[in-house]
Amino acid sequence: MGVTALLLLIVSKLWLQFGNFALLPMQFTITALLKGFAVALTIAIASWVVYRIWSAYRRSANFYLELVLKPLNWADLIWVGLLPGLSEELLFRGVMLPAFGLNLVAVIVSSLCFGVLHLSGTEQWPYVIWATAVGFLLGCSALYTGNLLVPIVAHVITNLFSSYFWKWEHSR
Repeated sequence: MGVTALLLLIVSKLWLQFGNFALLPMQFTITALLKGFAVALTIAIASWVVYRIWSAYRRSANFYLELVLKPLNWADLIWVGLLPGLSEELLFRGVMLPAFGLNLVAVIVSSLCFGVLHLSGTEQWPYVIWATAVGFLLGCSALYTGNLLVPIVAHVITNLFSSYFWKWEHSR
């Protein structure tokens, strides 16, 4: 996870260095934090519903999360929130959206790339579909607010909540 975060950071920095666009701004405001919390809550509720009703997604998510979370201690889960939440949002929303035009097409392209990043095998297509949908929501939140902090907060909180909840559910 740390290596992936570092690679995404390097790609982001290189793209910014050689591209002709500016990073999506990140403005720390209470409103941005609240919007990030609202997006995270939306994702968490939707994830819970999809997990309960779509068995293929449930199997795929369990496979992926067992691979990522099972070896980790409870305290290590903070990194599951922070590293992907920061590095993936920097690349997919902070860099890709402005690079591709800060429009709906840019959101769709970055969402598809975000989904593919979560592919860990051919049987993981339901998880990729879910990650693509989450990427679309995160991209729309960045596009709508013009503030990279909103999807960062949403991503970090979503990862923290889902990883602690999954670990708690599967440790009993």
